[in-house]
Amino acid sequence: MTDLVFSHSSMRSLLVLPFLVCASTIVEAQTGPPDIAKHVEVRRTEHGVPHIRADNMEAAGYGLGYVQIEDYGARVAMGLLHSRGDMGRWFGHDSIEGDFNARLNYETAVNGYPTLDTDTRAIYDGFAEGVNRYIELHPEEFPAGFAPHFTGYDVLAHEVSGASMRKAARFLSRIDPKARRRGRDADAEVAVASPIAGGQDPPDEGSNAWAFGPSRTKSGHAILLRNPHLNWNSGYYEAQLTVPGVMDFYGDFRIGSPFGVVGGFNHDLGWSTTNNSPLLSQIYSLDVDPTQVDHYLLDGASIPLQRQLTTVEFRNGNGLSSETRETFRTTLGPVIYRGNGKIYVLKAAGDGDVRGGEQFLRMMRSHSLAEWKDAMRMRARITSNFTYADRAGNILYVWNASIPKLPLPSGGDTAAVPITRTSEAWTSFIPFDSLPQLLNPKGGYVENSNDPPYFTNLQQPLDRSKYPAYFPEPRLGLRQQLALSLINNDRKLNLQDVLTLKHSYRMLLADRVRDDLVKEVRASNPSPDVAKAIDMIAKWDKTVAPTSRGGVLFEMWWRKYIDHTRPDTMYAVQWTAKQPASTPSGIRFPDRSVDAFKWAVQETVRRFGSADVAWGDVHRVRIGEVDVPVGGCNGDIGCFRVLWYKDDPDGKREANGGDGWILAVEFDNEPQAYSVLAYGESSREDSPFHSDQAEMFARGELKRVYWKEKDVEAQTIQRYRPGEKR
Repeated sequence: MTDLVFSHSSMRSLLVLPFLVCASTIVEAQTGPPDIAKHVEVRRTEHGVPHIRADNMEAAGYGLGYVQIEDYGARVAMGLLHSRGDMGRWFGHDSIEGDFNARLNYETAVNGYPTLDTDTRAIYDGFAEGVNRYIELHPEEFPAGFAPHFTGYDVLAHEVSGASMRKAARFLSRIDPKARRRGRDADAEVAVASPIAGGQDPPDEGSNAWAFGPSRTKSGHAILLRNPHLNWNSGYYEAQLTVPGVMDFYGDFRIGSPFGVVGGFNHDLGWSTTNNSPLLSQIYSLDVDPTQVDHYLLDGASIPLQRQLTTVEFRNGNGLSSETRETFRTTLGPVIYRGNGKIYVLKAAGDGDVRGGEQFLRMMRSHSLAEWKDAMRMRARITSNFTYADRAGNILYVWNASIPKLPLPSGGDTAAVPITRTSEAWTSFIPFDSLPQLLNPKGGYVENSNDPPYFTNLQQPLDRSKYPAYFPEPRLGLRQQLALSLINNDRKLNLQDVLTLKHSYRMLLADRVRDDLVKEVRASNPSPDVAKAIDMIAKWDKTVAPTSRGGVLFEMWWRKYIDHTRPDTMYAVQWTAKQPASTPSGIRFPDRSVDAFKWAVQETVRRFGSADVAWGDVHRVRIGEVDVPVGGCNGDIGCFRVLWYKDDPDGKREANGGDGWILAVEFDNEPQAYSVLAYGESSREDSPFHSDQAEMFARGELKRVYWKEKDVEAQTIQRYRPGEKR
């Protein structure tokens, strides 16, 4: 047995793995490139953006797979191994837990693969070939003998998600004491500290999206802004994928697959996604048949449970061992629990559906609103808000969800709905055209920052009463309120104006509670240091710009004031749908706010040396050799420039999530666009494309997107056929 190392720096540390080197698994590199390499060329423009131009769809997928692993290395291979359910086979028993569910999803992928259209399968097959070719040419980056020979099945399985037990976690914690304990343990594992204790900020994972119609732009052309914010290890990957006469798409491709949460644009249209939280599943309880083992009663009949045995292999010293687990399914979905004479079943949207990539490919190749909506009607992309704009001047917002059409009231995620007939379970979705959506509304804009759909446009709000009771209730957080305050007006904008507004450093929370805080602290007969600090807060510009002084102390105070509470209960006036963009406001507990401020003054001085420390002296972008100040804060306190941070050993706070990827496009006769990817095109620390956008991002600047063929050609800094030795 030999100790083997992944040498890829994206793993952040060397991964030393015991592995049996079998001669039969070692594949010699080909003497020449595969034929497919002759049909694709990669041109990298500044900052390493790959523009993949291929003769056919398989070659396009091949190029995308190759450049992704070229820039992210072992991460791509590990993702595909995990999707195949092969982690235990390579890394031992402690890696098998995820393999069981992965094997079920893999089986779904294999069975569903023939149902996909030819072009979608070609891209999946090509992607796998590109990854295989890179591994073949760079064996030094992988364990000796590492030749997994990925196929299109593996790539599709990476995008398949079945009925996850996580969707039933709250229900299980109520009926199963063991599950309840597991839930508490899981909560403890994911708990994060707030800034008052140091450590890691709570992530504000989500996205922002804007679209402006011709009536709101100086050019008379629609503008789209895409601004997801997730942890900076989420793997957004910027690229252009072109097959002349077939497809030409520019946007983001999540690392590990060709169709993971794609957003971007083509010549005629584009879209952005923002997370939403629809009810996508229902837990049903069925009566067991008391006369037959493993049978349940439905529609007056006794039906056997479908027994599934899943076996996974794992590396065991110099050999392989296996472990088998048993699961059950019904005609409605997987069994999640059995007890008390009941069988509990999770019926979930997307269970068994493999068409998500096919839908995205159809969207990428659409050239009109009608074509794009036809693709959306596939309902294979089961969730996410979609914000759309096109060259014809249309803008559209859709609260997208494959949301069940429930024949009985929902039990939510805490109660099961008892049924005795199939007709009592949902069998279809709410029609796509009946989902909450706005096309070309008053005011010429649509906006979403993950809140429910009703206030995506303040001049034309959607009527909650028109939708079923199990649709989300109205809510409008501070982040989206700030976004709306920036654009709900008559101002005409160009692309640069949109980007300037996007990078607003304003903290809306300060507008809502700062004056109350100043009044209460000044009335408390404060000590000299506290009096000086509150005077500084009274003069503060209420922003988290890098040079602004006051934001560090103000956030420290707020986190202490709301500590161990529900933040929405700490305002004097809570949010109301009657005043959606001006509530909540005020301080509900004045004495608590004063005590929290006194503490915050001492704590800010202790941690950062001064109560009036500048935001950028504390908050930094640190990638590679870059270490620069940055502005932005968590969306829960009303920042649209969303960033969250972790404490570094030197006491500074390092951005590690938020506005990592920004794309803005104007649909002129040819798209005009700008973008930035904060953490770079490559996770390899020795790559010139690892940290080269970090400082630009910190300054609030974007790079020009090269889209037209002549511009790509003129700006090319690297040109190669992927898989040819260089």
